Amino acid sequence: MTTTPPAAQAAPGEAAAPFVRDTVRWLERAVIGLNLCPFAKGVHAKGQVHYAVTLTDDPAEVLALLRSELSALAAAPAEVRDTTLLVLPNCLQDFLDFNDFLEVAEAQLDDLALDGTLQIASFHPQFQFAGTAVDDVSNCTNRAPYPTLHLLREDSIDRAVAIFPDAEMIYERNIEVLESLGMSGWAALDVGPTPPERPASEPSQGKV
Repeated sequence: MTTTPPAAQAAPGEAAAPFVRDTVRWLERAVIGLNLCPFAKGVHAKGQVHYAVTLTDDPAEVLALLRSELSALAAAPAEVRDTTLLVLPNCLQDFLDFNDFLEVAEAQLDDLALDGTLQIASFHPQFQFAGTAVDDVSNCTNRAPYPTLHLLREDSIDRAVAIFPDAEMIYERNIEVLESLGMSGWAALDVGPTPPERPASEPSQGKV
């Protein structure tokens, strides 16, 4: 008999706060600021983005939490919660491991009978398109401060595409924007993870 692993607990507000701040900064400065996703501004402005942060390093626990968040999104009114960002600061740090995990994550849609209702998109700080160099700026279209699973409603995607002309051209436009920006320009946006604070008792390593 197989058992479902316990879901990782979503981090409480105080513990989640720095990771949510970093994610919101990336959303506002990169995704919305560079207009990488024309559909993001509206749901962000209306407060319809739900942020769930888990501090677990166990992919099995993440998977169980993902199932919970998928069910919660499907059950919530779209005007209250249109989309969910599940942020994983301590898990699946290696992009190849994360990529492998996505196949298992996608299978949850079928398992929960939510295929055709929800989608799962993904972002990762090490994201790399096949055939590109690590420092190719085009990879930044899918880079976020932390490994992140983006849970979306199919209906919301359809409505957004219906009112946005030439939606299929978004990817090409994004590449042009990022190539114009360059890696130095991307770095200047400061949309990476915030370095952990040094404990007050820890002496500075610099010269006095």
